[in-house]
Amino acid sequence: MNKFFKYFLAVVLGSMVSAFFFIVGIVMFITILASTASKDVTVKDDSILVLDLNGPVVERTTSDPFEMMLSQLSGQKSPKGLNQILASIKKAKEDDRIRGIYMEAGMISTGYASIEEIRNALIDFRESGKFVHSYAPIYSQRAYYLASAADRVYLNPTGMLEFKGLSSAYTFFKGTLEKLGVEMQVFKHGEFKSAVEPFILESMSDEARLQTETYLNSMWGHITSQIAQSRNLDVESVRATAELFPTFREDTLLISSGLIDGFKYKDEVLSELKKLTGIEEEKDLNAIGVMKYADVYLPGKRKGLEKNKIAVVYAIGEIDGTSGGINSEKLSRTIRQARRDSTIKAIVLRINSPGGSGLGSEIIWREVKLAQEVKPVVVSMGDLAASGGYYIACAADTIIAHPTTLTGSIGVFGLIPNTQELLRKMGITTDRVKTNTFADMPSLDRPFTREEKELMQAYIERFYNVFLQRCADGRDTTTDAINIVGEGRVWSGENALGLDLVDKLGGVSDAVAVAARMAEIETYRVVELPEVLSPIEQIMKGLGGDARARVGRIFFGEEYQIFQTIQDLKTAYPVQARIPYEISVN
Repeated sequence: MNKFFKYFLAVVLGSMVSAFFFIVGIVMFITILASTASKDVTVKDDSILVLDLNGPVVERTTSDPFEMMLSQLSGQKSPKGLNQILASIKKAKEDDRIRGIYMEAGMISTGYASIEEIRNALIDFRESGKFVHSYAPIYSQRAYYLASAADRVYLNPTGMLEFKGLSSAYTFFKGTLEKLGVEMQVFKHGEFKSAVEPFILESMSDEARLQTETYLNSMWGHITSQIAQSRNLDVESVRATAELFPTFREDTLLISSGLIDGFKYKDEVLSELKKLTGIEEEKDLNAIGVMKYADVYLPGKRKGLEKNKIAVVYAIGEIDGTSGGINSEKLSRTIRQARRDSTIKAIVLRINSPGGSGLGSEIIWREVKLAQEVKPVVVSMGDLAASGGYYIACAADTIIAHPTTLTGSIGVFGLIPNTQELLRKMGITTDRVKTNTFADMPSLDRPFTREEKELMQAYIERFYNVFLQRCADGRDTTTDAINIVGEGRVWSGENALGLDLVDKLGGVSDAVAVAARMAEIETYRVVELPEVLSPIEQIMKGLGGDARARVGRIFFGEEYQIFQTIQDLKTAYPVQARIPYEISVN
């Protein structure tokens, strides 16, 4: 009887605890919904726009309650959307109530091309005569590149500034796979197609090292030249400072090198901002953040009444991966709807993707091609638009990339694991009966036969030839010409411009302007597709695969990429058009 009451009380207590957390969750959900509900935002005269960009910056965000709830639970900052950041900076340039921008972005987390977008927007903003001030206790190298576009760059007196050059590290799994008894059977075309190397090598091949050195040097050359231009410095002196690794040297080096304008505490920076905006010292600044300002309409501006539209279609993430990203069928449907919509006069395809499924890439390419036949299609490349990401871009009328975009990687591969030895170590054996020679192909519990290897390699070669033809047709050249710059090789956007893989250097706003000129329209409004879900729809969607990806990124950070790589291998389409699994540039 005592045990009965013990278990009974345990069940009751467990139910009460579960109910408590459920109620807390409901309260949090309602609170977040209430806080994110649309309100009229008032912008006071002599205001400053605050860019708090510490944390992740992604291509596109909305006021997603699920994302905000996860961020609160994890203690991490919720992602900022590049779309909202750029729109807010552009709007603030025209808003007479905004006197300048105050930026804190010392630990920004995004790629160099995305930083380039924001940086160019800040430079354009300064042309209005308004100020941009940046402050941080610590600047990462990426953050400093962004901050260098400001009028004034301040650092905490005991802070740190990282400036040391670029590096790119790869993680290799070969040793682990051998210990487990797993053999990765590789099929590929492209001597530079290094996506397979982490599974079959212990270090970089000569080809992988060469391509990495090429695009890193291109990126670093662009970054240092832009810093030199913004800071009125000599390029060689900027590179010499990086060689000294100023992070751990005397503070005077940061001043004498011209990297920063001074050391200040935050209260001193705020006092300076008050003087610039005419606010008395004892009063608070009139400040507004990006998320709120994104919903502000300028006085006298019409609220989206233009009939003509340019659609910005987002293609973000791995193509047909298992952890969110691009679903080829859904993206194709979105492009098809934009093609059929007579009010949409042009399409900008915004790509930030390492590629993925070869079949998924072909499915999307088809819709891009059909759209290009009836209305202008312009591609805007983000941090990555490589392999399958380039596949879906090549049919566009015009391709625009940033100098620091990673693109190209025109090549394909297949990875089929053989787990026979692993199963044996576990005491597991398999046997089978089949009616035909290839009835059990592919099998993960045995190695490929010679005939099976020949079949698989032939399929890879055929798909590569299709990839070459798609690129040749899109770029109005020959497959031989594409093959020379192909072979799986990754290029920077600046490299790609010289190789005629892209047409112009610039960002998404440049792509929209090009699309408008091609469509011969002067007045239009930009619509982002696919359409944003309502808060409730976002919560329901968040309970599925997208939520797993978000939770993974929030709680595991950059290490989540390793887990995602292994997970994607389990269900990946056998032919992949993908950039190397882990390209990480500091």
